[in-house]
Amino acid sequence: MTRLGPLLWMALILTGNGQAQELFSESVDLAATEVDRIYVKGLAYLNRNQMEDGTWPDRPYGAEPAVVGLSVVAMLAHGDDPNNGPFSLAINRGLNFILDNQNAKTGYIGRTMYNHGFATLALAEAYGAVEDDRLGAALTKAIKLITDSQSRNPLGAWRYSPESKDADTTVSGAQMVALFAARNAGLGVPEEAIQKGLKFFERCQTGEGGYGYTSAAGANGPRTAIGTLVLALAKEKDTDSFRNAFTYLQRAPRSNSYYQYFLYYASQAFFHAGPKYWNEWNKNNIIELGKSQNGDGSWDGQFGATFCTASSLLSLALNYRFLPIYER
Repeated sequence: MTRLGPLLWMALILTGNGQAQELFSESVDLAATEVDRIYVKGLAYLNRNQMEDGTWPDRPYGAEPAVVGLSVVAMLAHGDDPNNGPFSLAINRGLNFILDNQNAKTGYIGRTMYNHGFATLALAEAYGAVEDDRLGAALTKAIKLITDSQSRNPLGAWRYSPESKDADTTVSGAQMVALFAARNAGLGVPEEAIQKGLKFFERCQTGEGGYGYTSAAGANGPRTAIGTLVLALAKEKDTDSFRNAFTYLQRAPRSNSYYQYFLYYASQAFFHAGPKYWNEWNKNNIIELGKSQNGDGSWDGQFGATFCTASSLLSLALNYRFLPIYER
């Protein structure tokens, strides 16, 4: 099914389409064409630099399933037809790489649970949109790996490997988002898995509202953005935990360390907090990313140009609202 691009959506607003009015009701006083200019320039970079095997040449990160997965999600988020549109070949190459790197027996993707979580997210967002009969079975296996790993973990969460007995909020956040995405895609995700994951995040929330790494200590912006988003996706926004987390997130100091990683999660957290907060965040983010984007469409930062470009684009992708995981 061909999806509508942003300019056509804008035309629908002017003609009174109710759904389109809702989509663009949160104006950021910036032209939709400017957002699309930045976004398409970034997508062109990813499309142009992808290798035939579905990876990107900035090793080692460009060949990790997590980075390939986020790049695929960034392409899907623009709303072009994933089967016949301008990025369909790149999407399918990326998905092929993820599927080729999935253990046929266990469902494990890649060498770490970071890889597994983000790659599973890509499968969930592609499922039902991309015409590939392999996706359903692969997604089911990937989700089972996540829940089986959790069931063996004394903390009810996740860390670097499926066999880990400890846990941290960054790896656990990737698995939780993947679970929510799979649930949105129609797969049966046990509520018990969601609740156990929330319990782990509860034990890692500090008294000031932020989230630590493995305990309720050492909170920072990126981890708090993760925790805030997890609560939002769990429909826990009307709780003190969410309010305290978002309050901390708003005043968390910015750092160049893990900056694009922060952008990816924080944009979603601000979006879920409500139009007032999202509009201000989004306007500033569009301006800053427009300034920092390289001439070739990429962004610089930790973990290579592919990761930085994909995560920067995904922080803007809520302007399109095509992915189920981006529903408020």
